[in-house]
Amino acid sequence: MSTTTTTNSSAKVLAVGSAVGSYKELFAKVKAIDAKHGKFDLVLCVGDFFGPDAEGGELPQLLNDEVEVPIPCYIMQGEHPVPQAAIEKFATSGSEICKNVFLMSKSGLFTTSQGLRIACLGGKFDERVYFTSEAPLGFSDPYFSQQTVDKLLSNITTTSAPSTSKKSQAQSLAALMQSTSPTSHLVDILISNVWPAGVGRESTSAPSAFKDPNHIVHQLDDVVRRAMPRYHFACGAGDPPQFWEREPFVWEDEEGRVSRFVALGAFGGNSGAAKKPRWFYAFTIAHNASSSSQQKPASVTANPFTSRTMTSKSSSVHKRPFETSESQNFIFGDVQQAANNKRPRQEKHEGGKPPEGYKCRRCESTEHFISDCPERTKPPEGYVCKICNVEGHLVRDCPERHATGDTGGRRPPKGYVCRACASELHLIQDCPVAKQSSNPRGPRNRDRGPPKEIDPSECWFCLSNPNVAKHLIVSIGSECYLTLPKGQIIPTGEYAHADNTRVPGGGHALIVPIAHFPTLPAVPPDVAPPIIAEMDKYKAGLRNLYAKHGCVPVVLEVSILTAKGGHAHVAIVPVPLHLKDDVEKAFLEEGKQAGISFEEDADEALESCTKEQGNYFRVDLPDGRKMVHVIKQSEPFRLQFGRQVVCNLLNMPERLDWKLCAQSESEEKDDAGAFKSAFAPFDTTQE
Repeated sequence: MSTTTTTNSSAKVLAVGSAVGSYKELFAKVKAIDAKHGKFDLVLCVGDFFGPDAEGGELPQLLNDEVEVPIPCYIMQGEHPVPQAAIEKFATSGSEICKNVFLMSKSGLFTTSQGLRIACLGGKFDERVYFTSEAPLGFSDPYFSQQTVDKLLSNITTTSAPSTSKKSQAQSLAALMQSTSPTSHLVDILISNVWPAGVGRESTSAPSAFKDPNHIVHQLDDVVRRAMPRYHFACGAGDPPQFWEREPFVWEDEEGRVSRFVALGAFGGNSGAAKKPRWFYAFTIAHNASSSSQQKPASVTANPFTSRTMTSKSSSVHKRPFETSESQNFIFGDVQQAANNKRPRQEKHEGGKPPEGYKCRRCESTEHFISDCPERTKPPEGYVCKICNVEGHLVRDCPERHATGDTGGRRPPKGYVCRACASELHLIQDCPVAKQSSNPRGPRNRDRGPPKEIDPSECWFCLSNPNVAKHLIVSIGSECYLTLPKGQIIPTGEYAHADNTRVPGGGHALIVPIAHFPTLPAVPPDVAPPIIAEMDKYKAGLRNLYAKHGCVPVVLEVSILTAKGGHAHVAIVPVPLHLKDDVEKAFLEEGKQAGISFEEDADEALESCTKEQGNYFRVDLPDGRKMVHVIKQSEPFRLQFGRQVVCNLLNMPERLDWKLCAQSESEEKDDAGAFKSAFAPFDTTQE
């Protein structure tokens, strides 16, 4: 594709429902549909592309370009956080997470080579998060905020001349997003995970399953009014998500511009024993097609997002046949919708009163329209405000909505605890301790609303988690334990490298505090000394073990406070003795390439980070010296940087991704047993 627009050019588009992690199967189906009905110009994947368990499964294969994607596919965030690996790809590659797959931001907008403006609102809705967040939320948070919607509205209403790009950049969403229509702020296609609340009004075919307040979102109505999309695709309602195509409706102020709303069933996930609801929709759409020159669909209804008044001129539109090919579904042909409903038209008589026979659906008064009903501000029966948990008012009218905490920001909800300083009186974005520290994710993920910390029962490193890999643990002390990691750097068994298997069981180990702390600087001062002392004992024991087998240790620590907390630990990797003097040089050279610099005074930098709860990356060299990189808020940092340097130093770049180094449980048990036996004589924590 190219970003240069052509007048009245058309595009064939395939919209598909939530993939929920079934990437291979989805793109195989897309390829088959394209062969039979194509050629398509692009695919829009609506809803949850990654799914709830996205970190594993087919994701590594997708990100490594091992899944064939036959057509450029644009995806969005749905119900769950985007996997960290995909976020890193998004940040480093300009949105292209693999060949032909582009991740749109939560408030994304771009223009295709045919001149089509496509907008996206990603994530799900929660009333409390929406109103309490102070900034647009990043991919690590599954919700969108008021600021996310405001940003989308700003993107939609900002127009500029489209820019051209080289062919090699043509399929870069980052490049496309720099191009917007020079003549109109209107949108051709809008995709969202949730539905606008008004879409069911005036429809005789609306499903009865619209009862989820977090799926039917009033805040999206204003986006639709501003964008006036010709097509709006969303994730279907229900479990499993159901397909629904609403009757078309018209924007009279835009020369009869026609809009269509389509909810798609999910492609992936469990649909039970029932037949999978329809999950794709194919259509042709033309750029700059004149609305006034086209005949309107016979099934057109009143516009649910403006006044419900249907003038005699617009009602006569119902009788005209729909002949335009611009909006036909070219796989299924013309889909005839239900007849237009026969509700009394809201034509105001003298004095602004409704016509005879009209009743307000809220209070049954004959004296006013529902838009003028005084009871519109009253909450429905049983409604409880999510901010103060009190009945009698809507959340927008809550007296506590603008209550402030002890530092001047919004007051936290009940039960909230700031993970930076443990206060219950302010949100983390208003915490003075957190403001002194750095955020490695950059401005995209700052101030993400109430953090949802990892519970110890879910933490990979907490012994209270029943799913922790206990068969890899080789020693448990009073304050810490020693374990082999999954997918360790050093290959063993049939995959062993002759020069790097000197330590029995591989030797790559983790030292983990038993108590759950997100980072070592976050450990309270009165608790820290015995934990640090026992970690030093393990380090000394490993150093002696490695020396016996002709190796020296390289210690890696990434200390980053995140919204979910994490669990503090350090990694120790054995390096052959002949590479001892090359370690520092390797980190300096690769750090320079990655924009990572190390402090001149490592001890001073560590002291400052500990005092201010700052983020850092630390390397302990074989000779005992330290290297410290302070992770700044404005600079990205790759979490696997340390592993990358060590893998390259050992001439094993294929060992960078730990998931690709995973072994069977029996192989892991063999390695852990060999390492435990070798380490036992040097384990002073058991004395």
